[in-house]
Amino acid sequence: MNGRTVLERFPAGGPRGSWPAEEFAAARRMEGLPAEVVMDLATDAFLVIVRGDGAADAAA
Repeated sequence: MNGRTVLERFPAGGPRGSWPAEEFAAARRMEGLPAEVVMDLATDAFLVIVRGDGAADAAA
């Protein structure tokens, strides 16, 4: 499967020195999900996603 599941969205204009999307993704990786952060330029937001087969695990 080539899909992706968006786990969470974070505004790009967060406080200086704050990385909430990266922290959220790291917590999901600790739970065993292959989460990663990507930028959605259209909405000016960071998305925490799971790609491919990991997306099926995230939806379960």
